[in-house]
Amino acid sequence: MTSSDRIIRMKTVLARTGLSRTTLYRKMGEGTFPRQVKISVHGAGWRESAVNRWIADPAGYREELGV
Repeated sequence: MTSSDRIIRMKTVLARTGLSRTTLYRKMGEGTFPRQVKISVHGAGWRESAVNRWIADPAGYREELGV
């Protein structure tokens, strides 16, 4: 796993994107923000590379099918 593919948690994602928790989950449901990756029974995070793609083009981001 490269440094850009590390898993980042909710607090970091919210700080980097400027989104609220509610908006983040709404966008995930719409497919306009990357989905979480399950990392344990009670934990999940996001691939940093996917969040970086969203930050680079938030209006044009669409979740890739099959990922």
